[in-house]
Amino acid sequence: MKLTTLTLVAALSAGTAFANPVAPADVVFDEYGAVEASLTGTAGDAEMGAKIMASKKMGNCIACHAVTALNDAPFHGEVGPELDGVGDRWNAAELRGILVNAKGVYDGTVMPSYYKVSGFIRPGDAYTGKAPKGPLDPLLSAQQIEDVVAFLATLTE
Repeated sequence: MKLTTLTLVAALSAGTAFANPVAPADVVFDEYGAVEASLTGTAGDAEMGAKIMASKKMGNCIACHAVTALNDAPFHGEVGPELDGVGDRWNAAELRGILVNAKGVYDGTVMPSYYKVSGFIRPGDAYTGKAPKGPLDPLLSAQQIEDVVAFLATLTE
């Protein structure tokens, strides 16, 4: 009975962590911009992270970064640094912090903040009058952030 109860509690806890990801406004950064806690409570899927990075409809990371492991994907940009070996240079918390809010780590960067939803200037109103109104959705979900972190951690030299 005890084992069954403990198994059920563990299963429910794992499901709860996944079902209730950390909201963008609730992400906790350390003094250097790193995010220690997983946004979902579940490990990321490195294979899915690679797909997100290469997809123009999702992360599109290779539009700015070269990544040898993604050579099958077309066009690798040169705006951002090459990501080969990034898993040796930064730990998961640092990588997560950069993905969540790159501007909190590197002031003035052109890299998008993939999990930030507030504090934006919406210049579109001055030009087109068509800037989005109301709250914005993050560019990537909490699980997608964890997947990209998992993939980046595999990029070691």
